[in-house]
Amino acid sequence: MNENLPLGAHLVTPRGWYSHHGIYVGNGRVVHYSGFCNAFHRGPVQEVSVAEFEYGHGFEIRLHSDARHSPAEIAARARGRLGENRYRLFANNCEHFCQWCVTGCARCEQIEQLLSLPVAIARRAAGAVYALASLVRLPSASL
Repeated sequence: MNENLPLGAHLVTPRGWYSHHGIYVGNGRVVHYSGFCNAFHRGPVQEVSVAEFEYGHGFEIRLHSDARHSPAEIAARARGRLGENRYRLFANNCEHFCQWCVTGCARCEQIEQLLSLPVAIARRAAGAVYALASLVRLPSASL
């Protein structure tokens, strides 16, 4: 299947509780931020084979309607960061890297969803308290 992959494709492979991301740069090679891709250790942006990238988990191509760069430019942007070793789980991870390569904007939907959970829980709790309070009428205090 490697020969059918389009240059500059954003590849996503499942890793249990998260997804790992990379950019296909041609000739069966993927550039990715290796931090936490197979274990809990930081790693640099590196170029690996598709098989090494997907690590037996398979992969899919993430399509981007907001791509700002041509496939060749996406691949060049990815390769231009080879060796960079500034992985940060919440600010500069593999998904941030791929989004930047494709759109110019470093975003991570996985982190955004994770960080939105406490806010969603707090909103639901506040709504439940409000609903409960509207059902319960406290007797008026008489003096």
